[in-house]
Amino acid sequence: MPPIERPRRTVQTFLVFLFAYVLSQFFRSFLAVIAPELAKELALTSTDLGNISAIWFVVFALAQFPVGVALDRIGPRRTVPLLMVAAAGGALLFASADGVFSCLVAMGLIGLGCAPIYMGALYVFGRVYPPMRFALLCSWLIGIGSAGNLLGATPLAYASALLGWRAAFLAIAAITLVSALCLLWLIKDPPRAEQPDGGDSLLGGLWTLLKIRALWPLLPLTAVSYAIIAGERGLWVGPYLSEVFGLDPVARGNIVLIMAAAMSLGALAYGPLDQWLGTRKWIVAAGNAVTGIAFIALANLDANSLPAATVLLAVIGAIGMTYGVLMAHARPFFPEHLLGRGITLMNFLFIGGAGLLQPVSGAWVDSLKASGLPAAEVFSRLHLAFGLALLAATAIYLSAKEKRP
Repeated sequence: MPPIERPRRTVQTFLVFLFAYVLSQFFRSFLAVIAPELAKELALTSTDLGNISAIWFVVFALAQFPVGVALDRIGPRRTVPLLMVAAAGGALLFASADGVFSCLVAMGLIGLGCAPIYMGALYVFGRVYPPMRFALLCSWLIGIGSAGNLLGATPLAYASALLGWRAAFLAIAAITLVSALCLLWLIKDPPRAEQPDGGDSLLGGLWTLLKIRALWPLLPLTAVSYAIIAGERGLWVGPYLSEVFGLDPVARGNIVLIMAAAMSLGALAYGPLDQWLGTRKWIVAAGNAVTGIAFIALANLDANSLPAATVLLAVIGAIGMTYGVLMAHARPFFPEHLLGRGITLMNFLFIGGAGLLQPVSGAWVDSLKASGLPAAEVFSRLHLAFGLALLAATAIYLSAKEKRP
């Protein structure tokens, strides 16, 4: 039985991680709102935008393996804030970016700095709180922390219109540094789990995890589900609304805000469902099936269907946020001494899938445009591919077993 924190420290721990996670959500999603203006000012193509968005996810994903070892060995109190300094530096560099290369470096640094935030929180939740509360805490951190998505929508659009996106990022850099200092000051490391002989190496721990057959049916959906939601919210929703419906930055921001609010509410709603319904598997399966169908419906809209597109984007945002419940489905299969590496392996697939999807989808969108297809047809094909991929991964996931804590 894990040690139970006092209620006051529980709230303090949750809030300090929440502050940092809001920033992580902002960084992974802001580009959709300013993408058209950024592309115009820095002469960026759709492929460039896809790569800039993707580098955050690629660096974030690759950092998961050393982050997992660091959490198991030295704990979250030092791991999380030290890496967040890189995010502050990346935001500062982004504010002065003059081309695609500086944007790539800046987003890479930001991805590195954000890599341990959610994992540090999950490590504490997994080691300190009762197992039945794990899905609730994971989902609520995502749900409330998705306020970062809200900040990256209409507020960012207004700030960019009034002050410019460069000034906005100078402020974000300072806020990120403050968050890192709060974590260093307020977080307490849980007691370390006892390590078996030879079980503390990076490769040995990963090999042990990958041999757990019960995890295998979860892996395709882990790699696809969040990647598609993050790709739509973080990259494609802005160009879709701009090129298909001709919306200006603030109008785009308002619809993105609706989608972001739906994502936040959806994650909050998923939190207690596994305790109410007594299952995690079927919650995840139903949520991703509905999301896949919504993407297919979005693919079949025309340029006069903005209200319907807005509703479908909200449905995708709300119903697609199964991240926390899927992570909780995997958690009981992880050995206690490999908890850090277990949750970071899953997060590598969540975020690595997004890192792969975005440049691939960016190159595909550029090739479709080069072939002469109108914007509506380009995004119809993109959304159809997203929907079919979700349904295929969900079909594989149906063979998964559950292990209730």
